[in-house]
Amino acid sequence: MRFRLSQDSRPQAMTLLVAATLSVFLWFIPYAEILTYPFRIFVTFIHEGGHAIAALLTGNSVSSLSVAMNASGETYTTQGGMFSQMFISSAGYLGSMLFGALLLVLIRKAIAARIVLLCCSVLIFGLTMIYGLIKPIFSLSSWSGIPFTLAAGLFIAVGLFLIARFASNRVATFFVSFLAVQCVLNALFDLKTVFFLSSPFAPTVPTDAVNMSNATGFPAILWAGIWIVAALGILWFAMRLYVAGRDKGYQADLPFEETPPI
Repeated sequence: MRFRLSQDSRPQAMTLLVAATLSVFLWFIPYAEILTYPFRIFVTFIHEGGHAIAALLTGNSVSSLSVAMNASGETYTTQGGMFSQMFISSAGYLGSMLFGALLLVLIRKAIAARIVLLCCSVLIFGLTMIYGLIKPIFSLSSWSGIPFTLAAGLFIAVGLFLIARFASNRVATFFVSFLAVQCVLNALFDLKTVFFLSSPFAPTVPTDAVNMSNATGFPAILWAGIWIVAALGILWFAMRLYVAGRDKGYQADLPFEETPPI
């Protein structure tokens, strides 16, 4: 089956290509991680938010969500049965990939970039205030993670709102594409790290894959491999939607139908 780029998807595809190229280029610039640090923190919020949402969907409760300065994160939830534990553990990395894929599809389907950025701002603000501040205080959880989580969450939420409010349409579209690329790339590289940490020869490190292993009895490296395959499948499906035409009957060079002669 041929994988063909539709005519009307080329402007968005070029924007995505520029965003992806810039992301890769920044890896090779010394101290460029300072520029990408807020995006890394954004992806951590999405990752931890995936755990929190999965917990709520399975009838569990969330006691706290925190993000650390090194871009790691923790989400504490009640533990249900094996299914809910599997769903919650899988929702971090796969949630980040799904979120990045969703951003790609929304831009491709001509959803205004400003609306997408505003929704992202509301999401980060809600996660920060509800599970990063209010819930830890009332549940008497560890308060050590509150200051940075609150500062980072508010900074990102306000930043996204300001870009949505004052940036041009082109800048807003590029920013959404860049966020999507960051979510996708960070999910893939984090999964690669988890895969190697799950090796029987690696030191024991608490990861989502280890949580899956504890819940099911199957080795952590198996779950890390399954997540990688699933993440690649999500990305493939999203890119198919991204490059497909909006409408099979779409023809940009024929704005009016010809009227047959009488």
